[in-house]
Amino acid sequence: MSGVEVITFGCRLNTYESEVMRAEAEKAGLNNAVLVNTCAVTGEAVRQARQAIRRVRRENPHARIIVTGCAAQTESGTFAEMAEVDMVLGNEEKLKSTSYRALPDFGVSSEEKLRVNDIMSVKATAPQMVKHIDGHVRAFIQVQNGCDHRCTFCIIPYGRGNSRSVPMGAVVEQARKLTESGYREIVLTGVDATSYGADLPGSPTLGYLAKTLLKQVPEIRRLRLSSIDSIEADNHLWDLIADEPRFMPHLHLSLQHGDDMILKRMKRRHSRAEALAFTEQARRLRPDIAFGADMIAGFPTETEEMFEGAATLAEEAGISFLHVFPYSPRPGTPAARMPQVDRALVKDRASRLRARGEVLHRAHLDRMVGTEQVIIVENNGMAHTENFSLVAAPTLIPRDFKRVMITGHNGKHLDMAVVADARHEQAA
Repeated sequence: MSGVEVITFGCRLNTYESEVMRAEAEKAGLNNAVLVNTCAVTGEAVRQARQAIRRVRRENPHARIIVTGCAAQTESGTFAEMAEVDMVLGNEEKLKSTSYRALPDFGVSSEEKLRVNDIMSVKATAPQMVKHIDGHVRAFIQVQNGCDHRCTFCIIPYGRGNSRSVPMGAVVEQARKLTESGYREIVLTGVDATSYGADLPGSPTLGYLAKTLLKQVPEIRRLRLSSIDSIEADNHLWDLIADEPRFMPHLHLSLQHGDDMILKRMKRRHSRAEALAFTEQARRLRPDIAFGADMIAGFPTETEEMFEGAATLAEEAGISFLHVFPYSPRPGTPAARMPQVDRALVKDRASRLRARGEVLHRAHLDRMVGTEQVIIVENNGMAHTENFSLVAAPTLIPRDFKRVMITGHNGKHLDMAVVADARHEQAA
């Protein structure tokens, strides 16, 4: 192989940072290298990264393999001990070209492979400028990194550090660059995006940042948030939901569970009632809004009744896109020391919760049939509506906006027929 290949696991923030990594590595003159940007959310994510590293070495015996990301930050020794790995970079180091210039020799010790500093010592997030996001028709902008909260199941603060925000001016500049490159849909992303601004002068909120972006960069046609903690929603965000057509009617919520006792043991900051109140208020202000949500099945001490509370919350809140994670104990977290649910039962509950989620998703697709929607066409023959529903669009051109009639679905995606000619597409 030649050049720099990047393999990305995990969240949209990792997707964004992978483009920064590629640019910095190429700036450093790196060649014949594979960068593996890992995720640490679950043990399965770490296992998949290790598996990918072994496969890359088999397929590219002479390439340099550099491992980074959250799992590399939290389990640096695990990856440094792999014979297939040439260097391990921390989450801060991966974004600097200097990290890719001084590579260790092949076959050095695991200690010599390590370039991982204390992530908790990082006090600011420097703005990272990218002109495109490889393989995507929508562009991601990092507005925040790290997290000040300490949910008992979560290892991510130890991989990302404490919360720190990108200055508003830098976010606006990045949005301008991306729209100049042809992107019309922008996604604001971060580890705990709704904590945005607390560390900046004047403490601007995420909602205020979004309003500012839409005002100062009129070329943005669609603005999305990657994920939010509903308890941190501010008045500016509510204004956008209610009154701003360029703010997309889709929110992905970090719910995690639906039983109040489990939420307390998780050290979440919202209750079941507060989660329901948020979705009810958002739906009242924007009837076409759709919700995604993360849910954990089989958290320590979870009884069958508690599990049912998670499932019924998803139903009562009307979650259309349910992302289910079987609980995975992460070493060093408080939840890993709590009484564990049997692994077979964890998997069974995750399977049952996914099945409930599939029913909710099908009901959402049923409601979409017969409606007119504006879609943006992806690179893979698919498209997304404003509320992020997936639509088959095999004959349409990527990045195009089309007004379509939803004609049916197959349980996974919607089918459509184009109803607007070219004169209407720009105004759609």
